[in-house]
Amino acid sequence: MNSNTSKSEPDTIDPMLLSVMSNRVDGIVREMTSTLLRASRSAVIASARDMSCAIVTGDNELLASAESLPVHIFGSHLQTISMQQLHPDLAEGDAFLHNDPYMGNTHPADHTILIPVFFDGEHMFTVCSKAHQADTGNATPTTYAPYAKDVYEEGGLIFPCVRVQRNFTMVEDIVRMCRRRIRVPDQWYGDFLAAIGSCRVGERRLIEFCKKYGKDKVKTFIKQWLDYSERRATQAIKQLPRATIKHTGAHDPIPGLPQGIPINCTIDIDPDEGQIVIDLRDNIDCVPNGFNVCEACSINNSIAGVMNCLDPDIPRSGGIFRRVKVLLRDGGVIGRTTFPFSASIATTNVGDRLVNLTQSAMAQLGDGYGLAEGGVGMGAGWAVVSGKDFRHNGEPYINQIFVGGNGGPASPTSDGWLTYGIPVAAGLIYRDSIELLEVKHPLHMKSMRIQPGTSAPGKFRGAPGAELIYGPKKDTMTVAIPCDGQEFPPKGVNGGHDSPGARTFKVNLDGSEERLPGVTQIDLVPGEWLRGIDNSGGGYGHPFDRDPDRVLYDVAEKWETIERARDIYGVDVREDKSSQLGFAIDYPATTARRAALMGHAHD
Repeated sequence: MNSNTSKSEPDTIDPMLLSVMSNRVDGIVREMTSTLLRASRSAVIASARDMSCAIVTGDNELLASAESLPVHIFGSHLQTISMQQLHPDLAEGDAFLHNDPYMGNTHPADHTILIPVFFDGEHMFTVCSKAHQADTGNATPTTYAPYAKDVYEEGGLIFPCVRVQRNFTMVEDIVRMCRRRIRVPDQWYGDFLAAIGSCRVGERRLIEFCKKYGKDKVKTFIKQWLDYSERRATQAIKQLPRATIKHTGAHDPIPGLPQGIPINCTIDIDPDEGQIVIDLRDNIDCVPNGFNVCEACSINNSIAGVMNCLDPDIPRSGGIFRRVKVLLRDGGVIGRTTFPFSASIATTNVGDRLVNLTQSAMAQLGDGYGLAEGGVGMGAGWAVVSGKDFRHNGEPYINQIFVGGNGGPASPTSDGWLTYGIPVAAGLIYRDSIELLEVKHPLHMKSMRIQPGTSAPGKFRGAPGAELIYGPKKDTMTVAIPCDGQEFPPKGVNGGHDSPGARTFKVNLDGSEERLPGVTQIDLVPGEWLRGIDNSGGGYGHPFDRDPDRVLYDVAEKWETIERARDIYGVDVREDKSSQLGFAIDYPATTARRAALMGHAHD
């Protein structure tokens, strides 16, 4: 019998076919991602890859996400729920634009295209393409509005899952609204078409998938794959000790909150039930600025922190949400943001802190569990730059650059990841090409380097931060920076040290420097520079337990200094031209120094 005419749903699919089908749907997500990456116009998407694609089932469970950003896709099902609630007349040929943080989106700068996929008249899937925009019509030239007291002051266009295509035909009214309001309309429109094209590719491939295997077998696959994901998550949780962990942290101080934004979480681990509950209800109310973390980001960032500490082979699908629950309340700075409070920077800042808080909380289970905190703060290397481009008749330009060098957190078994980026992106955002940035925008990158001595020491160290210096080629350039981690840098765990912290400076025309606040917006004239130093990740375990040969390697690579090797790690490293590395360890001196330092520490 042809698979298309099968009348009975198979009871099970054998593991080999299950693997083949799961890789096929992942492959569809990767093709969607490639389409969006190659067809988009803005550097924030086409170069930095600040975008994600996903497939959600017709009954709103995340099915496949491939290499998408956790902050983007772990809440995809919330957006498809709102699509179905608002549009009971879903039909083939529909497409929706959804960037409403009060209805399941992350923040207004993340434009999401949703397309329902029908097969034999049944809504089987929804394909999702989400991309961070260079501009959304905010009151100031940045998609981050940290000090906007509400959405009205924020100013950006918000679309609560509005239909932009009907019967495969564009709803031009919506397009005209965006083109009128957004500062770079042609750039936005190219990105908009790329996102729709990405979803249409996913739609075609999923229909082919259903035709190949038949509706009944595809339904069996969906159920079995989500059950498998849940089973794997259950098995991983059952290996953890029973515990109730309370953990606190804070975002850097901001105007009106001189002690910062406090963050509290309680994690209850029940290995018998194979379940983790993350309780985020004990947090302050929404604040009158853009730092509020909406429902989607509260869920995705806290779950991401926990999942960072479990088996990385667990499929990142809706089965996880059956075993890891998040408790939220309405009107919390972390929770369900109440309209009209702004959630402009919900995807980062406090969101990054939430990833760090949950993964470092898991380290309280003891050595071998959890992670240190990763480098936070979208500093100078993550700024939104804008102005007039003298090379193109003074046309406006605006883009978020992605050349920051925040270091990754140390783990129980390895050093931090050098090109980590920020916690919410899990190292998946690409670094911009310096050369292409200078071609696309009238700016000059003067230098970029790893900053020696910025690693957070530990048995395993956090990755170091980076220093970069840049400025305008001609005419004034506006730079908006939403940096965190200058006052409260990322923390180490289980004896690991904290990061030294990020810093940002303006280099004046006379060469003098002035320290800038973490969250700032300034205008640079030609001859002025911005100098930023990014955070490292936190360390894991005591520095005295670090293998001396690892310390030697770090010194030779100029990631660490001889002085810090001696004073923090207790390792006596000396220059030795006869050595292949140019340095060597004095092992007797190291043994004596570590003994003396440990004795001093105990005193």
